Amino acid sequence: MFKIKCFYVLFLIVLSSCKAQNLNQLKNKPNIIYINVDDLGWMDTATYGSIFFETPNIDRLAKSGLKFTKGYASAANCAPSRACLISGQNTPRHGIYTVSNSDRGHEKTRKIIPIKNTEILADENVTIAEMLQKEGYVTGTFGKWHLGEDAKTQGFDVNIGGSYNGNPGKNGYFSPYNIKNIKDTLQGENLTDRLTQEAISFIKVNKAKPFFVYLPFYAVHTPLSTTLALEKKYTEKEGNSSKKKAIYAGMIETVDRNVGLILKEIKDLDLKNTLIIFTSDNGGIRDISHQDPLRAGKGSYYEGGIRVPYIISWQGVVKPNTVSKTPITNLDFYPTFMDILKVKMPGKILDGTSILPILKGEKIKERSLYYHFPIYLQAYNAKTDQARDPFFRTRPGSVIIDGDWKLHQYFENNEIELYNLKSDLGERKNLVTIHPKKASELLNKLTIWREEVNAPIPTELNPEYDAYFIPNKFKTKK
Repeated sequence: MFKIKCFYVLFLIVLSSCKAQNLNQLKNKPNIIYINVDDLGWMDTATYGSIFFETPNIDRLAKSGLKFTKGYASAANCAPSRACLISGQNTPRHGIYTVSNSDRGHEKTRKIIPIKNTEILADENVTIAEMLQKEGYVTGTFGKWHLGEDAKTQGFDVNIGGSYNGNPGKNGYFSPYNIKNIKDTLQGENLTDRLTQEAISFIKVNKAKPFFVYLPFYAVHTPLSTTLALEKKYTEKEGNSSKKKAIYAGMIETVDRNVGLILKEIKDLDLKNTLIIFTSDNGGIRDISHQDPLRAGKGSYYEGGIRVPYIISWQGVVKPNTVSKTPITNLDFYPTFMDILKVKMPGKILDGTSILPILKGEKIKERSLYYHFPIYLQAYNAKTDQARDPFFRTRPGSVIIDGDWKLHQYFENNEIELYNLKSDLGERKNLVTIHPKKASELLNKLTIWREEVNAPIPTELNPEYDAYFIPNKFKTKK
């Protein structure tokens, strides 16, 4: 009997010790907040150089942490970029290349038949949220999902406002809302405000656990919408050039104010071990906000379409008020979170690189960034897009960024463009004929990468193509 009692006591001690150890492990895991603003351009905050838009809270976040000057989205428009972030995989692996169909634009202006697009991220893809769930995180998404009907099938415990929707629809930034998975409460309530309050409530409830807050605001995506007071403020402000710029500025200020509320809540709850990431899903729409010196904007694979702001703050780990010139992409966050948590997933293919060393003030190995978009995306505004032609923001092709060099390959006529981003950030001077060896070297790297990821290349000619056809309307807002 004595031996049995001793064994029982020992068992309780071991069990208690294991529970205490698990609790300590959970306490050491950082809370993670990923703020993903929709269509916010690289130059649309004061910390990145804007002298018109007012973003004091985003600027404060930058001063508290690390700002990247060469941060990239993994795709030039919404759904593929989000699929890359959530899956940790580049576009050829999940097949999401664009929004809706891939044969956008007038059929007579498309020389080849694009690869068919996938619209929903497959459930069998182990997402970043599912990985965090397995590590003891409670997960919540508050805003635009765009990868299926409900984010709760992809690793989120809570989903507020996320579904197929790519934007909130007409008058959708103010209640009553047009989106799913959100209940109307206060008439006239602003959607960005509501999503933030939902996220804050989630943080309060789960403050004793490690949590993952994915806050993908619908703002500042079209349709542009703000309060009359903010529109008036920016209409009257020096430097305003149009009504839509004033409304856009009001949307940016609303996002900034809500970023401030998140920061305040983290401070008030004394949640020091919180990793905060602020970024955009792709470049800004150039017809709304120019991204000069960058060329073009959303939907294009020139810098204006894929270079985005990245600010990362993590008290006690990331040195405040620092800047990194190392190129990163949103593909890097899945492996970064795994690195932080010391997680191994042998069966999971990841296309990014952990940037934890950068967050700790160290370096990572130099690598190339790759893009593949075997699709068509029609012009937004032919007069302002700064695209290769007036019909499309992009035509089927691939891109490699390698150090200061960037090479575009377009499949219709196998055209090559080569730029040195250090001397020509605006991608104005094609250097293919001046540096043919460099172009050949990068094209070879790009070809090898496409073979490794089994990237499909469209080759079938479009029988409806007419080289002399000119559509009546160039402008398409979508």
